Amino acid sequence: MTPEKVDYLLYEPEDTGILWIRFNRPERMNALHLPDSLAKLVEYMRAGDDDPDIRAIVLTGNGRAFCAGADLKENERPQMGPGWPPAGPDMHRQRFTNIYYPYFNAISEIRKPTIAMVNGPAVGMGFDISMRCDLALGCENTRFFTYKNVGQILENGGMYFLPKLVGLRRALEMATAIYTGGFLSGEEAHRWGLLNRYVPADQLEAETRELCQKIIDSPPLPQWAGKRIMRRAIDTNLATVQDLCANASGIFTVSEDAQEARRAFFEKRAAVFTGR
Repeated sequence: MTPEKVDYLLYEPEDTGILWIRFNRPERMNALHLPDSLAKLVEYMRAGDDDPDIRAIVLTGNGRAFCAGADLKENERPQMGPGWPPAGPDMHRQRFTNIYYPYFNAISEIRKPTIAMVNGPAVGMGFDISMRCDLALGCENTRFFTYKNVGQILENGGMYFLPKLVGLRRALEMATAIYTGGFLSGEEAHRWGLLNRYVPADQLEAETRELCQKIIDSPPLPQWAGKRIMRRAIDTNLATVQDLCANASGIFTVSEDAQEARRAFFEKRAAVFTGR
């Protein structure tokens, strides 16, 4: 079902099988309405996950930024949306555990492959969102910023994901704002492992489309289960991962896609996968 659309976040499915979700406040560097932008982002991603015609979900920004994080001018408002916790000594913990964390965790749990096309600065929550995606591509305009300028740490899972993506010492270097004044360039992010691919800005969309096409040309069931198993593998042991793989393998063996893959191999043609 197509979600109800808003002007600050665009929902653009294509016949190619790609869903483009674009942050669309270029005059504010794509800063987020809170908590509405996060809620709508998850709603859009889940709609793409449920759409049988969508095979890859790409997040990017209109204009010169990917996402500048929370809109600090809106943060000055005493009430920022439905469900916002009341004032009090426990307000900040409630804000994260009851509102922000469920949205960020939902991004990680999307079944289909998710790609952050980081076309410009990714700041604070924008940085956290990019790390929650499965893959990330960038260019010479890409910049990753922590929450240093507002005196905060990476708050929404970044302290967990960053050292796993780049290693503990590099994560500490970035988190303590020693490196290049507190931001990481696209070129260095690629060298560190934060970006899968680094290309000139005028080739970024074409490179993203090429990567999506490789995803679309591959059988979806192993992608979906493999993604879930690999994310669980980060915090478990070898035996558990082997059990998960063994259980999944039995499902794949009898799937229509597996039978189609075998037929296509012997008939020397491209397979047509349906996700069944």
